[in-house]
Amino acid sequence: MSLAWTLFSIYILVTSYLGWMGYKKTKGFDSFAIGAGDLAPWVVGVTMAASTASAATFIINPGFVYVHGLAGFMHFAPGIAIGFIVMLVILSFRFSRIGADNKALTIPHWIGNRYNSKSFALYFAFLNLLSFAFVVLIVGGLSIVMQNLLGIHNVAALIIILTFVTGYIFSGGTYAHVYTNMLQGSLMILVALIVIGSGLTLFFNNPSLIDQLRNQDASLTMWVNPNSNLFNNFYSVYPAGFIIGAALVCQPHILTKALYLNTDKQVRQYLTVGIIVLVLFFSLVVVGFYSRVVIPPEQLLDATGTLRQDLVMTMYIKNAFPGWVFQFISVVLLAAGMSTLDGILIGLSTITANDLVLNLVQKFKGHHWDRKRQLQFAHKASHIVLVVVAVMAFLICLNPPKLLGIFGQLGVYGLVVAVVPPLLSGIMYKNVSLPLVWGTSILGLSVHFVLYVFGTSIFPGSELVFKNPGVSASLAVLTSTFPALIGGFFINKTFKVNEKE
Repeated sequence: MSLAWTLFSIYILVTSYLGWMGYKKTKGFDSFAIGAGDLAPWVVGVTMAASTASAATFIINPGFVYVHGLAGFMHFAPGIAIGFIVMLVILSFRFSRIGADNKALTIPHWIGNRYNSKSFALYFAFLNLLSFAFVVLIVGGLSIVMQNLLGIHNVAALIIILTFVTGYIFSGGTYAHVYTNMLQGSLMILVALIVIGSGLTLFFNNPSLIDQLRNQDASLTMWVNPNSNLFNNFYSVYPAGFIIGAALVCQPHILTKALYLNTDKQVRQYLTVGIIVLVLFFSLVVVGFYSRVVIPPEQLLDATGTLRQDLVMTMYIKNAFPGWVFQFISVVLLAAGMSTLDGILIGLSTITANDLVLNLVQKFKGHHWDRKRQLQFAHKASHIVLVVVAVMAFLICLNPPKLLGIFGQLGVYGLVVAVVPPLLSGIMYKNVSLPLVWGTSILGLSVHFVLYVFGTSIFPGSELVFKNPGVSASLAVLTSTFPALIGGFFINKTFKVNEKE
């Protein structure tokens, strides 16, 4: 057995044991969804960071920096990172408090309770199906790494990934997710330090890394890249990055981490640990710069001569480290993707079961079960959803979309654009208007997809790159969130005046 297979087998065994521990802790659907409130804040912090820094962060995004240079780096590192951290702090405390009061298990559940509307919860349960696009992105990225590492074909890689991750989440739920993410997150921290550190000397060489990049293509060292098809103007690089980073906090597998905790003190500890680890993970895109001077360009070309930017991280590690280090780091890259994949599967299965299937069954079948019966039904339904998602992901990834990063971003950004107005309004204001937030949610979703598909035709003279999902999504957030917040402000002002009278 090769070293790669040995390391991967050890990882599988240890993770399986942690999944079994999660199974022993899971007593029903509520603990399957968010645990039982007994998880340490620092553990939840590492879990959140590991869930956030997915295959996109560790595998896909360095390729964008390789292609687009400094502009791509500024978009993904400071831009998205700062927006994400600011929004995470703004939302987490109140989201946790309101969720505890309403005994919410998911974001649609939280929204439905906050606005006293099962129909609104059902709307978001349907929208949550867009997160399936991110499942495809992660599974496709993991398959690329596994094929290079273990020397197997795409079909075998997909079967291993989906069977393994779905299996331990199927049995252990949130506890399996948290326990395995602690292992995966710890390995990811170690590898992030090793990989980032491996290229620091390049900045001090003669010629320096910056000089070498400038010699290859001067646009690679520009704050805005005029030759880029994604980051060729100020808005696409900076405001769009910040706005979409803030919106990404509203993904179910990220924001619901606050529901694992019981007090503001615990939330504060969780945020401190999580943010420190996140800063490290977001910095990994610097590998895109390293790769420009370390990787022979021909290693990134496929049989047709097309650049495969999704191979950048894998090929960098292969060129920069001895074989055994490459194999160890590659196993950790697999762990990085799995740490987010299991979090998304938890969110997708619990939301679909609790907020979609259960609501539809009770609405159209006329069932009016007590809460215990509801949780039992949702638990069984969540298991079925997991299997269905795994099968669908397998079928799509047999012939994956050419640009996995763009495909995944388009779906996930659509989901978060729709959820930002009701979440922000529900947290910032005491009195909230259901028609207002529902209307602005639909507006944001529509603007995102219309601009992505038709933006160039609608605005032919615009410098904005609408084929960058971050641009269409950020404009959609602005279009929908400002009306929601301004409307909420005047509604609350009116309520205060009426109360005084």
